[in-house]
Amino acid sequence: MYGRKRWSSTRPNAGDEERIQRRLSREKFRIPADATFTALYAQCNADNLGEVINIALEQIEDTNREKLQGVFRNIDFNSESALGRAKERNTRLKHLLDDFNDPRLDMRPSRIGSQDVIGDAYEYLIGRFAAGAGKKAGEFYTPPEVSTLLAKLVDPKPGDRICDWTCGSASLLIKCAKEVGSHDFSLYGQESNGSTWTLAMMNMFLHDVSGADIKWGDTLGNPLLIEGDHLKTFDVNVANPPFSLDKWGAEDAANDRFKRFWRGVPPKSKGDYAFISHMIETMDTTKGRMGVIVPHGVLFRGGSEGVIRQKLIEENLLDAVIGLSANLFYGTGIPAAILLFKRNKPDDTVIFIDASHEFARGTNQNKLREADVQKIVATYKARRDMAKYAAVVRRARIVENEFNLNIPRYVETFEIEEEIDIGLVQEEIGEIENRLTMVRQKIDGYLLELGV
Repeated sequence: MYGRKRWSSTRPNAGDEERIQRRLSREKFRIPADATFTALYAQCNADNLGEVINIALEQIEDTNREKLQGVFRNIDFNSESALGRAKERNTRLKHLLDDFNDPRLDMRPSRIGSQDVIGDAYEYLIGRFAAGAGKKAGEFYTPPEVSTLLAKLVDPKPGDRICDWTCGSASLLIKCAKEVGSHDFSLYGQESNGSTWTLAMMNMFLHDVSGADIKWGDTLGNPLLIEGDHLKTFDVNVANPPFSLDKWGAEDAANDRFKRFWRGVPPKSKGDYAFISHMIETMDTTKGRMGVIVPHGVLFRGGSEGVIRQKLIEENLLDAVIGLSANLFYGTGIPAAILLFKRNKPDDTVIFIDASHEFARGTNQNKLREADVQKIVATYKARRDMAKYAAVVRRARIVENEFNLNIPRYVETFEIEEEIDIGLVQEEIGEIENRLTMVRQKIDGYLLELGV
């Protein structure tokens, strides 16, 4: 992608290549001369165009092995099953090259948050793919409005180390980066699915986010972001883990070398508190904060989950419980909640926000509106009670409720119905019945006249 000369259908001359290579020396990737966009576009009429592109990607990966090793492993532009037979495949790929041969696509951002045509297009395509991927979509993509909300709630600052331990396509990490408002941050992540990890890496590159450390591996079974014998810690932790993950590794948790599950081992069929426990242990001990998306069962289920929840509350780590509407997420229609945790809180309060009625209804999926996001964030920051929407609760009250975090216990949303006057209703019914009797008598009279 880098080093291309647009609107040229011929191979560049020596002067062009020299200028391209000088430019590439300043880029974050080194692109071999035969793998530049210019070189590929010059071969757009080749009978083996898919193979030509595959070879170029291999050359780019080999030349930048320290950054790109494995990124293109699941990409095949010469696939008959994905792109059709040779003639159809070549036509599609030529159209693709024609589309990218557009000078407007060279509008790379000078900072996070400015215009980013290619990066935003990639996000759009991931979103469209997720919309049609059904249940699998939730494994790699969080709706952008929810990602924006979570990023604003954790409020990343310049200099922060930010991590998403179930990063999927890394869209949530990029939203957090945009909230910083500068390049003064560092991004980390881990993703267990190899194909999804590739999406995350490409998402970072196309958004011009350099230096992100995204690992491929199982976060719970094999955390890879470590320093010496210890897990790395982060100023900001965010995640949208798989809801109630079965077979997450409970059988090995008691012997975990990082001692992440000292508060208790979550049930083997529900890994929600396994991810929460891991994230808590990787929060910076002085200024760490974290946001995690969870199913509502996390708020009130008993057993080992109840024990872990109690300890987290007793340690004064829980800062907010925010209920969201049903049908916001890809792959599931159940409502979810956001839990916010924070080190060194100034008091022992928890703010409960019931935003379950704040959304725009869609045909297949509901959506948070910008106003909904702003209202949730403003309420969280203001930390004040709001009738039928928010309540700031001291720990003693949560203890009285046996550490149950179910939102209706704290935010009263009951609507008082208008009192009904039974006598008046009976009178109205009587009048309607009288009118109905008169209408029936008239109809009977008309029928008699007609001899029916």
